[in-house]
Amino acid sequence: MPKTGPVPQPGILEISPYVPGESSVPGGIKPIKLSSNETPLGPSPKAIAAYKAAADELDRYPDGAATVLRDAIARQYGLNPDRIVCGNGSDELINLIAHAYIGPGDEGLYSEHGFLMYKIATLSSGGTPVSVPEKGYKADVDAILARVTPKTKIVFLANPNNPTGTYLPNDEVRRLHKGLPGSVLLVIDAAYSEYVRRNDYEAGLELVATTDNTVMTRTFSKIYGLAALRLGWAYCPAAVADVLNRTRGPFNVTAPAIAAGVAALADRAHVETGIAHNEKWLPWVTAEIKKLGLEVTPSVGNFVLIHFSSPKQAVAADDALKARGIILRRVGAYGLPDCLRMTIGTADDNHKVVAGLASFLGRS
Repeated sequence: MPKTGPVPQPGILEISPYVPGESSVPGGIKPIKLSSNETPLGPSPKAIAAYKAAADELDRYPDGAATVLRDAIARQYGLNPDRIVCGNGSDELINLIAHAYIGPGDEGLYSEHGFLMYKIATLSSGGTPVSVPEKGYKADVDAILARVTPKTKIVFLANPNNPTGTYLPNDEVRRLHKGLPGSVLLVIDAAYSEYVRRNDYEAGLELVATTDNTVMTRTFSKIYGLAALRLGWAYCPAAVADVLNRTRGPFNVTAPAIAAGVAALADRAHVETGIAHNEKWLPWVTAEIKKLGLEVTPSVGNFVLIHFSSPKQAVAADDALKARGIILRRVGAYGLPDCLRMTIGTADDNHKVVAGLASFLGRS
């Protein structure tokens, strides 16, 4: 007899579950984990203290509106707090946006090496994900606009993009938005924006402030070092913020996360230290790996995409590094089977990766 039981909505069983970066190596040794783009400096001590202090009131529900956090974000960036929506990581916000604006028969567009959550969110909403070819490992505005149809409801743009580390300058983002119908929502995922040191880059705040169909998402998981707390936020047109507040969970952000987020925002010195560390070591890692004869995609994030001669060599390099206790990220799921992604780590971490790759390539 055939099995019977509940049937999930269309698209759900087409989803390949998201697989995060590995965090352990054989032998039980503490690894050098450079697979998830986490800051090597950890969170602000002030954020840690605020998190611990919140433990005294674990019996109380958090403020469902995350008011103090939204107010802190608004002060930091000069925004209207009513248009800020906080979430359980920016992943939750991406899902909320997709579920609110995509349904069966609709399409969500994203660049071919874009963040995997865009495809997952589109499929889980019953929509059809549309992957658009990139040019030089960078989102191609003309290619995206050419694939917009009456079925298109959302265009997802990771800027900077993960895992390539490339970005679109502000004029290209504006050209993309200008070419979209007003009924299409442009979602700018600016998770790594704090690391970008380019005069032609803009995270998306101005575009959100001046248009009705742009949303920008941000995270506390990267530069702020609060990945374990799952904390993100979105700046939205008023109408979109209203929709997200109607559909999100009533207490989707915990009180300890709210407290830590407020404290992290206030500790600007810690953020500046993280930026300076990345400014020093991103070009160093890029140059040293290129000296080994490997291609590295120019990155503006806190990670680099390393290219090998074949998928087989990429896997072999990953295995060789793991034997040394070093974990990078395989990115075959992003359509890059011949690459590994490396988070910029501590000075010692970075030297050990370069030494490990040199040994693997027979150049030590």
